[in-house]
Amino acid sequence: MSTSVNNSMYDVIGVGIGPFNLGLAALTEESTEVKSLFFEQKPHFEWHGGLLIEETTLQVPFFADIVTMANPKSRFSFLNYLHEHERLYKFYFLERFHIPRREYNHYCKWVSEEVTNCCFGKKVTTIQWQTDFSEVSWFEGELDSRNGYFKVETEDMETGEVHYYYSRHLAIGIGSTPSIPDSMSGHARENLFHSAEFLQNRERLRQAESITVVGSGQSAAEVFLELLKEQHLNHYQLDWFTRSKGFFPMEYSKLGLEHFSPDYTDYFYRLPQEKKDEQLPKQDLLYKGISAATIADIYDALYEYSVGGKTPPVRLLAKTEVADVKEIDKGGNTKYQLRCSQWEQGQTFTHESEVVVAATGYQHSIPKFLTDLHSLIRWDEKGRYIVEENYQLTLNEDIANKIFIQNGEMHTHGVGAPDLGLGAYRNSIIINQLANRDVYPVSKRNVFQQFGVS
Repeated sequence: MSTSVNNSMYDVIGVGIGPFNLGLAALTEESTEVKSLFFEQKPHFEWHGGLLIEETTLQVPFFADIVTMANPKSRFSFLNYLHEHERLYKFYFLERFHIPRREYNHYCKWVSEEVTNCCFGKKVTTIQWQTDFSEVSWFEGELDSRNGYFKVETEDMETGEVHYYYSRHLAIGIGSTPSIPDSMSGHARENLFHSAEFLQNRERLRQAESITVVGSGQSAAEVFLELLKEQHLNHYQLDWFTRSKGFFPMEYSKLGLEHFSPDYTDYFYRLPQEKKDEQLPKQDLLYKGISAATIADIYDALYEYSVGGKTPPVRLLAKTEVADVKEIDKGGNTKYQLRCSQWEQGQTFTHESEVVVAATGYQHSIPKFLTDLHSLIRWDEKGRYIVEENYQLTLNEDIANKIFIQNGEMHTHGVGAPDLGLGAYRNSIIINQLANRDVYPVSKRNVFQQFGVS
């Protein structure tokens, strides 16, 4: 395994290239003197590839591209993407505010190929904070002797070559990872898998005799709808269990949407942490519900399949929690036996299924490459980052080197953390600190309602 050193000191190195860090890369490269570099272990940009189902759309308007809410004049805007791909009139006649999810992914991929500061196929393995300036003796700029720098180690996913890079600051944007609860884990992935792997397993699903979708929210609904559309062709039993109170729509009123604004983020940030932890579980329908359009499509399909007195083998069961899953042998065929509980009735039952799709959400885990920085970072009593208002992690050392977090701060900044529409706002705040000037000014009042009395 060969190694090499990059003799450059970057202002910021980003880890992970999802929509948020991609926006940071584009806005930084286009309008600042900030020297930046971003790494992603995937070979190319891909945003939730297993759920890029045809006819699914973003749940936010196309204005929530990676740059427009910070700089509408940017050449990396979605409208310019349409212009470059000769699709402006097609989009004009489409007359939709919410764009296809597949097109959003293609748009981001286009941006990632247009910028020069994004490196794919490079996995960040370790990051160290260093104060030994002899290692960067080649650097001719100014380095404050009381501060240090970050040494970033990467591994080429194809060749295994190791490279070292140096940066004053970091931007962590690795996003979330699919989460399967302990009650459902430890089974063969070809028959029990997360909804994030839906498209990769589509052929397997078409061959199954019975399929159970477990979970709530938009992903579960989209997977169920796709399976429902093909049920009359493949004749499988189809069940959908959710522990939620019902198959309810996401809050999508105009005043409700104002919770995804800089104003509400500012209000939420100033609440005591115990109040934040109390409020977040009560706000599920702001970001975890199902779109009304998807619910309507499911109902329409069920209605269509029931014409003529037909009863398709479909069951939707809410208020139902899967307590345990075990494999059983049915005449030489392996199936899963789900031990379930209808929590409102207080009744338990068992259910058998050949394939289980777990639409059980995502989790924000602490990445391994931060191991060497663990003592530098300050953690709260629940082992979470302590995040300052400007999206900078609180550190145990009084240093100028900063670590910014992208979509890892819901517990401190509220429901807008994973929202695409606030990505450019967060990046504006980060970039203004990196450049030490207001490159992208942020507005103080953006909504009509007032969230607090002061």
